[in-house]
Amino acid sequence: MPGEMLFARAHARTSAAALEQNLSLLARRAEVPLLLPVKANAYGHGLEAISRVAARHPDVWGLAVATPQEAGAVAALELGKPVVLLTPPRPAELEELADLGVRLPVASLEEAEALPAHARAHLKVDTGMNRLGARPEDAVRVGQRLHERGVLEGAYTHFATADEPDLSFAHEQFRRFQGVLQELPPLLAHASNGGGILSLGALPGMRLARPGLASYGFAPPHLRGVLPLTPVMTLEAEVTYVHTVRAGESVSYGGLWHAPQDTVLATVGLGYADGYPRNATGKAFVTVAGERRPMVGRICMDQCLVDVSGLNVQVGDVVRFWGPQDITVSDVAAWADTIEYEVLTGLGTRIERQTDR
Repeated sequence: MPGEMLFARAHARTSAAALEQNLSLLARRAEVPLLLPVKANAYGHGLEAISRVAARHPDVWGLAVATPQEAGAVAALELGKPVVLLTPPRPAELEELADLGVRLPVASLEEAEALPAHARAHLKVDTGMNRLGARPEDAVRVGQRLHERGVLEGAYTHFATADEPDLSFAHEQFRRFQGVLQELPPLLAHASNGGGILSLGALPGMRLARPGLASYGFAPPHLRGVLPLTPVMTLEAEVTYVHTVRAGESVSYGGLWHAPQDTVLATVGLGYADGYPRNATGKAFVTVAGERRPMVGRICMDQCLVDVSGLNVQVGDVVRFWGPQDITVSDVAAWADTIEYEVLTGLGTRIERQTDR
């Protein structure tokens, strides 16, 4: 077959064991099963692979997604776990999503009336995020109508500041959510994101928790000691060329870096088109031949350059961009002046996803 001998030169390796351990730790702290977000290609880790690993985990109740396309993709895997859509679909998509068994978000009486009779709904309550959902004073009426129609399964809200040191607003949001739940029959209620699980622990009356980035091994700096979470992904790419630049010569676009002396460089097959942030130029390091070495010159679309002087590096050798130890996604995010979410979810399709035990 054409292309069967052509291989990716960059790989994102996911540790199933690390993911499973993180999920167990988070479920134990929340004291409820998990509704695991696998949106945005499972935070860059690979939708299908992560969904399959998670679906086997005894602490995972279901999988949460952000778009109808993601919902359809997860439902097609037939994993035997509920799929919850967290953002509103178009009216024309309701019937098909309900046929697939996808749990649907509802935030208004109009949406409640539009649901097919065989749908299952999760009432979206806006307790202060002010992004989606019914305000508490309206949510009760919407929830009651869903209950009358026999389609109400769950209710949820989203914390805006549970990952901040000041938890006063998170407590206020939860108080508002509890006020809505008190006016409705028992539901699969869920509120805590990863920050909420780490900062607030078990919340009374909640039946599920939704740890996003925490599931993949990351916590806000002030919460990193709460649980021993392990980053799940290791990103690597191959050396494609090794050459020497002479003292004083410039390297890459814009000539930002000049060799202070004759310098051996490795060209590596990964760049900003693969999701590695261009803003990390001049600050980033990688691990090669067991040593931490600097990238030099501007990061390119498909390639980057690494100073490998004094090392025995050959074409085909592996360069690690991040992993559980040494250089982490948090380091890369700091170099690029962004957050781990953006770095992980920005990984491109040219990077081959692999799952290890």
